[in-house]
Amino acid sequence: MNERPHYSMVIEWSDEDQLYIVSLPEWGDLAHTHGKTYAEAVRNGQDVLDLLVESTGSQGEPAPPPRTYDRHYTEADMPTPVAP
Repeated sequence: MNERPHYSMVIEWSDEDQLYIVSLPEWGDLAHTHGKTYAEAVRNGQDVLDLLVESTGSQGEPAPPPRTYDRHYTEADMPTPVAP
């Protein structure tokens, strides 16, 4: 079984468009889609991601490396809690 690459999706609400805008950061500034609902935006983002991965594979081009979350921080990096 081939494991699906773990790429990033950033989903943000657009007041101007009244839509959720999906960005795919590893794929550059032109890799975007949208959805009327958050769930639709996720589905559309996954569809575009699948097409991008397929496209690079079929053209023999390397796909960009996925970003990974790096949890290396110290206690000093943590925000100071605000009293209620």
